[in-house]
Amino acid sequence: ERKERLIRNGIIINGERYDYPVKEPQEAGKVDLLLVATKYGALSSILKDAQAVVKEDTIVLSLLNGIDSEEIVGAAVGMGHMLYSLMRISAERKDNSIYFDDAVTMGLWFGEKGHAELTPRTQAVVDFFAKTTCKCTFKPDIITEMWYKYAINISRNLPQAVLGVGVGAYDDSEHVEFISHRLWDEVDTVAKAKGITISPYGFAHSPRKNAHLSTLQDLMAGRHTEIDMFAGTMVRMGRELGIPVPYCEYTFHAIKALEEKNDGKFNYQELKL
Repeated sequence: ERKERLIRNGIIINGERYDYPVKEPQEAGKVDLLLVATKYGALSSILKDAQAVVKEDTIVLSLLNGIDSEEIVGAAVGMGHMLYSLMRISAERKDNSIYFDDAVTMGLWFGEKGHAELTPRTQAVVDFFAKTTCKCTFKPDIITEMWYKYAINISRNLPQAVLGVGVGAYDDSEHVEFISHRLWDEVDTVAKAKGITISPYGFAHSPRKNAHLSTLQDLMAGRHTEIDMFAGTMVRMGRELGIPVPYCEYTFHAIKALEEKNDGKFNYQELKL
């Protein structure tokens, strides 16, 4: 259904329509570079398609947020194909229309786990994107960068989604900032238990106070969110490590309940007397 919709409507980015050559895996054939760009909830459904286009030397980048999609994809196609990556992007979407702020977008950050220097295949990725207008940066310590982005998503993406407010709330409310800080601390504690040190909590003031990050965008559009990838993964890791993560656990259930609300689960009939 999405394939037909993309062919029919394209995607509108900053007011300009883009049409993509949407192909089935059998049409596409084997590829040199595979970019996985699904929502987290759809990831398991595309793994067979990914297997169909991967050949012996295919490089695979998973562009999802979070810190476990590489392992999920790698379990299907082979971890030897995987590089690690994240997207630093500022965009808002409504239906098939996307507003994209190029000025503050850093683009694709990627690297190879255990290799601080460029390897032949990471150099090949750098060289490929150098021929395009896409921003691509090799990061020597990509795992730490991923955890830092993960902490940002947990502490900034989620509280505003529960409250239904713009990101300016983090600057204007000590209560919202308190929740954000506690969520960051839980990610920091789990990261340290895994031998990863992320930067201290702290953010620049947002110039767009009404901006909605991805989780709130999803809820406002009636879509299911990626809360399993964010707080859900934190709850799982906390249990595995014996580390309490009460703020993440509350946030997980709060957003799950908001999804249920969107699904109509609480559309109770009024009792007529």
